[in-house]
Amino acid sequence: MESKPEIARLEREIRYYEARVASANPVIRTGPVPDTVAFGATVTFEDPDGKRFSYQIVGEDEADPGGGKISWRSPLARAAMGAAPGTTITWERPDGDQVLTIVALAYS
Repeated sequence: MESKPEIARLEREIRYYEARVASANPVIRTGPVPDTVAFGATVTFEDPDGKRFSYQIVGEDEADPGGGKISWRSPLARAAMGAAPGTTITWERPDGDQVLTIVALAYS
């Protein structure tokens, strides 16, 4: 049996997520697929050592860096926005800036 504070917390979370779902706006892409990084893109980066990694740029509620999804507001996504494959970007990080090259771009 859950305690009263735990039940209250769960009820708050349910209200929060119900409000989020009610106010959600689906993103329906029309027209040609962008050739630069934008919301919804899956971007493959390469570091100077040749290591490659990919992230999909998603909304804040969907972000899961361990699962390959980063928020459009994250420093990496902001650095990549508007860039095309072949472009070198600088990812500003607390432990030092990292130069990355965008090597691939896909939209699903």
